Amino acid sequence: MSFVDLSHSFEDGMPGFRMEDEDGTVTEYTAEIQPFFTHEESESFYDGESAFEVTEVTFQTSVGTYLDSPYHRYPDGRDIGDLDIDELVLPGVVVDARGLKPYDELGVNALPTDRNLENRAVLFNFGWDDHWGTETYRSYPYISDALIDRLIDENVGLVGVDTINIDDHRNPSRPAHTRFLDEEIYIVENMTGLDALFEDSFRLFAVPIKATQTAAMPIRAFAELP
Repeated sequence: MSFVDLSHSFEDGMPGFRMEDEDGTVTEYTAEIQPFFTHEESESFYDGESAFEVTEVTFQTSVGTYLDSPYHRYPDGRDIGDLDIDELVLPGVVVDARGLKPYDELGVNALPTDRNLENRAVLFNFGWDDHWGTETYRSYPYISDALIDRLIDENVGLVGVDTINIDDHRNPSRPAHTRFLDEEIYIVENMTGLDALFEDSFRLFAVPIKATQTAAMPIRAFAELP
C-alpha cells in the first residue's frame, strides 16, 4: 500500500482567489499563519519547565485544496459538518485532460467508456497545477455543460479538478457548482499530483474537519494505492 499527496501546501500568503469590489478594485484572499504565542512566550506559563507554540490561522474556507459542500451553493444544503466520512472516501478515476488552453471547454469524449463511474471520484487532470502561484493559473480550461450532464447521469460521487474553479469564472450561473451540489455530488478544487494516478486503481480521501455552518473547507486530499 502507498499514498499519493494531492494537496497544495497550506501556507501563509499562499495563492487564493480574487473578488472584484463594488468600486472595481480587486481584493486578493489568502491564508494568514502566525504564532498565537511562541515557545519563548509560553515558558512562563509552565515555570520554565516546558514550552509550546500555539498557531493562529486566518483564512476563507475556499483556499488551498478544498471541498465544497451543497451549502456552498444552496442555503438549505448540507454543510461540511453534515457530510459523512464514507461519502468522502471513494474509489477514484483520473481523466487525462492535459493539452487544453485557457478557457478551452472539455467535452464528453474525455470520459473513459470502459469504466463504471457510479459513486466514484472523477478527477480531471488538466495539468494546471504546473501553473500554481502564477498569473496563468487564473485562466484555465473547464468542463462543458454536456460533460456535467454525463457525470450526473453516471451518478458519480465527487468531481475534482486541478484548477482554481470547476466552472468558467466568466459564467455567473456557475453550472457545475449549481448542478453537482444540487445532486450532492461534492467538488474538490485546486488539486495537484494527479499525474501519478493514471491507469492506477486508487481510493481518494477528501475528508475535512467536522466544521458546522461551513460551506467549504481545505482538505489534505490523498490517494491510497493498493
